[in-house]
Amino acid sequence: MELKFTVAGRMPKSVNEVFEAVADPDRLSCFFTTGGAKGRLAPGAEVTWDFHDFPGAFPVLVQEVVQNEKIVLQWEATQDPSTWTTVTMTFHELEDGRTLVRISEYGWPETEDGLKSSFGNCEGWTGMLCAMKAWLEHGINLRDGFYK
Repeated sequence: MELKFTVAGRMPKSVNEVFEAVADPDRLSCFFTTGGAKGRLAPGAEVTWDFHDFPGAFPVLVQEVVQNEKIVLQWEATQDPSTWTTVTMTFHELEDGRTLVRISEYGWPETEDGLKSSFGNCEGWTGMLCAMKAWLEHGINLRDGFYK
């Protein structure tokens, strides 16, 4: 069985505002990368994301960016540094002015470690969507103090 998942949420802002909340490292650091993000998400870029709950900067390889539509990136999936997963984020403007964000991830090995890592990342991306909504709508950083 292939280990993969998709999570989604609706954000109360325009597609451009929501896209920029992810692509811009300063904005992403306000609600998701609690230890900071370095580098704008642009095709071919290698950026770093740091989290208080998983200290140490993670390298993130940006594969594709379509402004206000899609971001595709890869990063290490498990304790095995040779295993990388692919993350695809899509942004769809809804008729009511909100933006639907879908985040899919796949590529884990079909092992106990791969299964554990996939569940952890599913939890992490769900938390990211919740934190993004709170930050975009109310300026609240849900992750502040949550992990340390």
